[in-house]
Amino acid sequence: MNPFEDFEAWLKQVPTSIKNDALWSFRMYQKALYMSDLAWYDAQFLIDDPRGRGTAWQLVNSAGSVSANSEEGYGRGFGKDYARFLRIALGSAKETRGWYYRGRHVWDAEFVLRRMRLADQIIAGLVKTSHQQRNRQ
Repeated sequence: MNPFEDFEAWLKQVPTSIKNDALWSFRMYQKALYMSDLAWYDAQFLIDDPRGRGTAWQLVNSAGSVSANSEEGYGRGFGKDYARFLRIALGSAKETRGWYYRGRHVWDAEFVLRRMRLADQIIAGLVKTSHQQRNRQ
């Protein structure tokens, strides 16, 4: 069972060292890190069914990649290089949405829609920010 189904509850347990990083002000990073934690717990339902084991690993890897690429890109500065990492994160966010859809056979429809909506929010934020960074001088 996922102890952090609620985003606000999840925020309270994030370590101060992460919250004190300048990247924390990027709301899509917060949501990406949250989605990674959700995927970690959600994967258990897939692992419990032998047919879902491959999907579980793909889900956890792609969800973790969204925040990881945001972190790496942010650490390299702003502009086109950061935009490149945000585009990689965008691909991973879309992949994560797809893995949630493919895993729909073990979850109820509302659960899948909630996860896909979260992925959609992250995707929209990454698209916007990557365009801004790409056009930054």
